[in-house]
Amino acid sequence: MALSWWRLELPCPPELEDSLIWKLNALGVHRVALQHRPEAPDQRQLVAWLPAADWPLPEREQLPAALAPLAATFGLALAPLTWREQADEDWSLSWKQHWQPDPVGQRLLILPAWLDLPPEHADRLVIRMDPGSAFGTGSHPTTRLCLEAIEQLPSLPGSRVADLGCGSGILGIAALLQGASSVAAADTDSLAVRATRDNAVVSGFSGQLTVDLGSVERLAELLEGRPADLLLCNILAPVIEALCPAFTTVLAPDGLGLLSGLLVDQAPRLQAVLAEQGWRAELSAQQSQWGLMTLRRG
Repeated sequence: MALSWWRLELPCPPELEDSLIWKLNALGVHRVALQHRPEAPDQRQLVAWLPAADWPLPEREQLPAALAPLAATFGLALAPLTWREQADEDWSLSWKQHWQPDPVGQRLLILPAWLDLPPEHADRLVIRMDPGSAFGTGSHPTTRLCLEAIEQLPSLPGSRVADLGCGSGILGIAALLQGASSVAAADTDSLAVRATRDNAVVSGFSGQLTVDLGSVERLAELLEGRPADLLLCNILAPVIEALCPAFTTVLAPDGLGLLSGLLVDQAPRLQAVLAEQGWRAELSAQQSQWGLMTLRRG
């Protein structure tokens, strides 16, 4: 039986391009393009193709809620999503041609699962991702900032890691590659949970990475009452604000947190909110308008 596809169309303001593509990739949507008419370059349309068998109605209905917070960050409302069913095309060949090995920082390499390790990157730690489940490309500044910060941590070997809002699981996998003993991960998006679980298998860490649907409360349960040594939290600043009162349940008193997903101009307010909860947060890195904060007990 021939496959069929859903064609998703969404008006895309310039401010949202990077964030939407990053989020869709994290959720397993990799066949994405931006289109515009020559006479209207600022009026862009995001177009994505999703296998119909993997995206039944309940999962398609969840997608707007997963994307809306990205628009809200810029004071925008997410435009309605348009779905059209279309016949099969040979996406696997056409889209695989676009994926290349992606070095990150000094030691990491994000590698599509079907590619061999290039000799020039033989000394790097390889994060393998299968775009059939999710391809966390690491291309978004917030993900890249976190990956670069993780590889600079000297205390990772043997550490227990908590990943709150895990997306595609790429951050937890990077920590495991650098010696972390285990990762407990949680996300409120069922698509992200599935993507993280699949990517853990592809990368060879299914036994060390545990993931489930939920927020900080569920993450604390996965940690079995023993807060982690390292907290990874690549989510939006308003969500960090809402969840930080429970950070003591997932991060040990002498632990370190890496908070990303925030805009640089949101850092002062977030620092103040965290200080009220007994945490000392510092803006330690930034790329474009996005920032990374380190978190320690005050």
